[in-house]
Parts: sequence; structure tokens; C-alpha cells
Amino acid sequence: MSPRVSEEHLRQRRANIMRAATEVFIEQGYEQTSMKHIMDAAGVSRGGLYQYFSNKEDLFEAILEDVLDDEAETVQEMLEKTESHWDLLMQLMFGEGGDPDTEMDPLAPSKLEYFITGRKNGRRLEYGRKRYEAGVQLYAGVIQAGQEAGEFSGRFDSELLARSIITFIDGLALEDAILPKQAVQLEAQSRLFVDYLKMAMKGAPEKPETITEKQQSGT
Repeated sequence: MSPRVSEEHLRQRRANIMRAATEVFIEQGYEQTSMKHIMDAAGVSRGGLYQYFSNKEDLFEAILEDVLDDEAETVQEMLEKTESHWDLLMQLMFGEGGDPDTEMDPLAPSKLEYFITGRKNGRRLEYGRKRYEAGVQLYAGVIQAGQEAGEFSGRFDSELLARSIITFIDGLALEDAILPKQAVQLEAQSRLFVDYLKMAMKGAPEKPETITEKQQSGT
């Protein structure tokens, strides 16, 4: 009788496969990566890999889900004790330091490949929409909490701001993936966008006074 493998051991082996696969996707890109590449990088047999993931799509989506779940959990914990929703928003956008720099998410090009080449694939399209909405809700949750706390202006809807942030980040990822490195200005563009956000979220009155209200107040 073969020894029983603990649940912890199975979780750890799955995590090791995902870490190795992440490095392969970063190096090879999504389309050029094969399950054989991942088997070799993770040091597992074909059966050992397919025990956890039935195909490359399953594996790649599992990696994306883990990252999103970690972000959502971290944001929820920080929302309960944060003194600055702005700082939390910057950390969500730019990482732990919360400051724009010249580095992009190294997995971003593979994400673009996965969703753009799969735009006519029913599974990928459905997952892409689901993931997008989850991202919107993550950003919108921080923004709305800041609005309710009086830290942010309520001039713009939290979901509209969230969608604008995601559009900006995705645009930068596309530039970083296809343009020569010397042509990409990640830090400069990010700082400019942050200034726009400040104006939209901090520098505007919650409800601009209308002409009628001005007349009534005698101004």
C-alpha cells in the first residue's frame, strides 16, 4: 500500500508548479510556452503536472487567480485599518511602495497574449470579462471607501474612476510589450496619470454649484 500524501504536501507541490510556470511564462510568453516547458522547469513528470492542471489555460488562469485573490485579501485587510485610502490606492496600482517606477509587471505581456489572441475564444472571453469586472470592483472598493470617508471627492463615480485606472495600466502594459525600451516612459506617464487622479479625486468639489444655486445665493 502506497503512503498517503498529505493535503499540505499536495498544496505545496501545486504551488511549486505554479511558481515554475510563472517564470516560464515570463521568459517564453504565453503562446510559446508548452506544458513540456513547465514540466521541465518544475521538475515533475507529465502525470505529476496533469494531476493538477489539465491544460495550459487552466494553469495560467490559476496563476492569475492566485494573484487577484491575494490582492483582494490584502486590500480588504488594509481597508479595515488604513488611515489613507490614497496611499492604499497607490499601493494597489504600483506595488508595496506605492510609487511609480520604470518596472512593469513581468507577466503583463503574457496576460496580453492570453486575452488578445483569445478574444474569439469563448472560454477566454468569458474569463477575461469576469477578471476585468473583479479588477474594477477591487479598485472601486478602495475609491468608494475613500469617498465615504471624505478623503476623496464624489465628483466622479467610483467605478468610472476604477475603469479609467485599469485602462491606463493596460495601455502601459501594451506599450511595454511592443515598443523599444527606450521609447517607453512608464514612470513619467504614471506620474502624470497620478496627477490627473489627484485632480479628479481630491481637487474637485463634491457637487459643482449650478447657475441657479449661484443666483439664489446672490453670488
